[in-house]
Amino acid sequence: MSRAPTRVVVGLSGGIAAYKAIEVVRELQRRGCEVRTVMTSNATRFVGPITLTGLTGTPAVVDLWDDRVAGEAHVALGAWAEAMIVAPATMNVLGRVANGLADDALTATIACMRGPVLFAPAMHTRMWTQGSTQRNVRALLADGYRVVGPVDGALASGEVGMGRMAEPSAIVDALLALLEAPRDLEGLGVLVTAGPTVEDLDPVRFLGNRSTGKMGFAIAQRARDRGARVTLVTGPVELPDPSGMEVVRVRSALDMHAAVLARAGSTDAVVMSAAVADYRAKSIATEKVKKGDDIAIELVRNPDILLELGAIRTTGKPVLIGFAVETNDVETYARDKLVRKKVDLIVANEARVGFGGDDNEALLVADSGTMTLPRMSKLDLADRILDRVRELHSERNPA
Repeated sequence: MSRAPTRVVVGLSGGIAAYKAIEVVRELQRRGCEVRTVMTSNATRFVGPITLTGLTGTPAVVDLWDDRVAGEAHVALGAWAEAMIVAPATMNVLGRVANGLADDALTATIACMRGPVLFAPAMHTRMWTQGSTQRNVRALLADGYRVVGPVDGALASGEVGMGRMAEPSAIVDALLALLEAPRDLEGLGVLVTAGPTVEDLDPVRFLGNRSTGKMGFAIAQRARDRGARVTLVTGPVELPDPSGMEVVRVRSALDMHAAVLARAGSTDAVVMSAAVADYRAKSIATEKVKKGDDIAIELVRNPDILLELGAIRTTGKPVLIGFAVETNDVETYARDKLVRKKVDLIVANEARVGFGGDDNEALLVADSGTMTLPRMSKLDLADRILDRVRELHSERNPA
């Protein structure tokens, strides 16, 4: 495992959440990191540079032409730092960096970074959901930047919605997890499914479920960080494509079935975290069904992807991980699924806990017994699942 970083630049842009950057700095220091700071001029309207100077013992850089720094301030900071956090990252800063602009001390420092840069977006919900913001986030991820948050919560306006900056401890956790990730999955191919599938009824309506895809995306991201070659097959979700992996977007259970079966034979592990629809309409109306009397929809079974994979493998490859979301008798149903579908591990949880949030709690059900995991972030749970993937693969492929 690589060591934790000791030199981190914290960059502040001009949003009301800038005051939380003070706690990001303090949290990094508590974790043993040396911190320096860089700010936009707008950020100084929310947090005074002297506050950051007092916390870090080093002047906060605001001006590209800061004569207190030997040489060029942005180049010096980029050479000094092992990693960078931008908190808060406003809509403006995300857009400028995504489009290659580096016209102030903050964006120029980002451009000079050799280590990873983690953005913590913070803005009003309407700004976060703008198409331009989402395009810029996708571009940043494709360029290798990382993003943590935003989260759903109280906004500065008094409204509640998506756009609140992640908590300082979560931001620091995300950076250290990124940098401390062991490369213990190097060379392994891992296929992850995520999100819901939706089954069309007519051109307007469909059958679906409440899966957001967050758990599957967390597994895919952590597998990538740990060195795996990752393929992510995802149903319709509002999450941007993660960088550094093949992402296959599908819609229906039949689409997901085809995508997974085409790739499973050439991978070392399949983690089926998607909430795949059990049924689909026998026929899809070609025009919108008009309101009227009660109607009956005839449903037919969808293929069971995990069951098929368990039935066709003969050498214990690929490692198969299934998920079970239940409303009662969680372990009983999970163990039945483990045996019936001939898989290596079932990750089981209650629907009230698993859907939608950033945390999860689970049972890991295997032939050898059941492990109960407490509530933790989905990234942490992803690592616990991937630890089991590594162990299972190693048992079947001894060096």
